[in-house]
Amino acid sequence: MPFLIDMMNLPKPKIKNIVFLLVIAILIIPQTRKPIQVLLHKAISFIKPVSVNGEKLTKISDYNWKLIDKDKAIFNFENTKGKVVLINFWATWCPPCIAEMPSMQTLYNDYNDKIVFLFVTNDWFSEVDPFLEKNNYTFKVYRPAEAYPDFFNISTIPRTFLIDKEGNVVIDESGAANWNSSKIRTTIDGLLK
Repeated sequence: MPFLIDMMNLPKPKIKNIVFLLVIAILIIPQTRKPIQVLLHKAISFIKPVSVNGEKLTKISDYNWKLIDKDKAIFNFENTKGKVVLINFWATWCPPCIAEMPSMQTLYNDYNDKIVFLFVTNDWFSEVDPFLEKNNYTFKVYRPAEAYPDFFNISTIPRTFLIDKEGNVVIDESGAANWNSSKIRTTIDGLLK
């Protein structure tokens, strides 16, 4: 109790400095850093709108790409031609990736029979499977079975692409986003018509 009384008598700048140092200390401690980062990215994802490409669309030209799932089954990207596809590049250790996963799961629950979802990671399945199980995620995850085509050779994660039936990239989003927004759902519904 004497500490609280002493804190009350401190000038405001000193209190701000103490709070600032506490926040820095919490961010430095490994056990608290990741959950705080995830929470921060989740908050940002609800504020930052996803931008839908309007007039100038990039077209996927190289469908020569193979992915592999945990059962060693090969998925040929060629099979996505003529379909709406959502590709999410992510990792189990990435706070913004973790922050957007609940909204991805909700979108997947509602659209998995209408569009192709490809969750792609370079993490080993020994890391991915416990992550999916712990969070009750039911989507299928893939690893690259060969080198990425140039278009998908990305440098930051998370990175998500929404591709229409003609192979046009309608959304190319970097960073955490709310994938369960009405804007995303309206966009997907429009692509399915």
